Formats: sequence, C-alpha cells, structure tokens
Amino acid sequence: MTINEYQRLAMTTRNPKLDRRDTLINGVMGLCGEAGEAIDIVKKHLAQGHELDRERLIGELGDIAWYLAETAMVLDITLEEVLTRNIEKLRKRYPQGFDTERSVHRAEE
Repeated sequence: MTINEYQRLAMTTRNPKLDRRDTLINGVMGLCGEAGEAIDIVKKHLAQGHELDRERLIGELGDIAWYLAETAMVLDITLEEVLTRNIEKLRKRYPQGFDTERSVHRAEE
C-alpha cells in the first residue's frame, strides 16, 4: 500500500458530517491526543518500570497516521506531498545529515 492509498482508505472512515472547519479541528486535536497517548506509553516504560508495550505503541502510531491523513485531506494535500515537503526541508536544513552545530545555531524557519 502506498501512503496515498492509505490516506484514501483511511478517509473512508472519517465522519462525513463534519464541515471543513470541524474536520481541521478534529484532525489537529486528534494528532495531539494520540501523541499524548504515545508518550504516556513511553513514560510508563521509562519512568515507572513498565515493559514497553510495543503493540500498543504501534497502534497509537496508526492512530496518529489517521489524524495526519485527515488533517492533510482538509488542507487538500496528499500525504505523499506532506512527506516530500518535509524531506526537502530536512535536506535544506541538514544537507550532510544531522549536525548538532547546525541544529543549535539554525535560524527559526
């Protein structure tokens, strides 16, 4: 499956009653909520002595992907384009790969 196929299939399960504004809100709030659930799994592992719940964390990553797809959809952009733009930004920022010095001294973009 390609990333755009994922986006198309995932969006068959979105709430069609939401207008564009509410879909945007749902997407961004969903991203924040699911990221919070992911960090909670890692927190329990690192700070509370739990085994890392790998399967649950993978599930949360899937939920994050779903909300990312929804947010991109409402912006009329494919996930492939989002990812392509991100790689272009990273290549410009770190042309030879990550560099701590460049990271510390880069201007805000």
